[in-house]
Amino acid sequence: MVLSKYSWCLMLAASSQMAQACGAPPQAVIDIDANSYYSDSHYSIIDPARKARNEAATKPVSDFLEVVARSASAYQAKLNQSDAECSLSWLASWAGQNAMLGRMTTMQSYYTRKWALASLALSYARVQHAAASDQRQVIEAWLKSLADATIKHSDQQKGARNNHYYWEGLAVAATGAATGDQHYLRWARNMFDYAMNQVQADGTLPLELNRAGKALQYHVFSAEALVFVASILDVQSEPLDRLVKTTLDGVSNPASFEQMTGFEQEVPKSTPGWKLIYDRHTALSPNGTPAKAWTARLGGDLTLPNPLEHLRLKPAA
Repeated sequence: MVLSKYSWCLMLAASSQMAQACGAPPQAVIDIDANSYYSDSHYSIIDPARKARNEAATKPVSDFLEVVARSASAYQAKLNQSDAECSLSWLASWAGQNAMLGRMTTMQSYYTRKWALASLALSYARVQHAAASDQRQVIEAWLKSLADATIKHSDQQKGARNNHYYWEGLAVAATGAATGDQHYLRWARNMFDYAMNQVQADGTLPLELNRAGKALQYHVFSAEALVFVASILDVQSEPLDRLVKTTLDGVSNPASFEQMTGFEQEVPKSTPGWKLIYDRHTALSPNGTPAKAWTARLGGDLTLPNPLEHLRLKPAA
């Protein structure tokens, strides 16, 4: 959806008072010029200079997502209207400028956009019911445009379907659930079924196991997306249960991953925050709160059930 200049000006005028709650939204990022930063064939060794360049190039997007997620989470926690107005005014501003719908210079640029879409849709879900009708119209049309671009790029890829496919699925699933569009939910379900067929009897993902010293980290990263997709779609899956168990066991003791890969593993410092989402959806009693229960990519505060989750374990009062 491309807004006329007149319509966009009206939207910005209507949002000007809202923006004061958290500052004026920054100029939208239209094109994304990201770069890969791994230096080995396993994509497991980071080149610090290339990593720094990529972080600098994508910082405007990351900073935007952080503000939107924090204000959206704050609104869900305290129902302070100014927090909702912050998220909604920023989202409407970038939507009116067709942010991230320009030129993607590299594959990493496409990755950055799909991670951003997952964050945007999940954060928006937290404040959606507080949005005015004109805000909903422009924001949801923009999310759909980003989802369409994500699907188009994904469907054109002929290579291996690994964690990137899972995160594309989460971005599209969150968009479908937030906008009520079944087309996106069906696409995400096809992704999920494909991913579940990749899970081996021992709970590993072969393509992620090939990541040498980052094999465990990429199982954590893959499970992060797939656990949230399962909750959005309300799908219980035995292969997903195997993947989650193997991954969490590896976080506790990476010996099995080191034996399978022949490489010492980079181990997360604590239980992944997405375990909260998994526990709520599978009705497992959580064993404490993960040390890191915040990530903008998943819409902010993971201790607060996202409105798009399907809950079997009700959160404590």
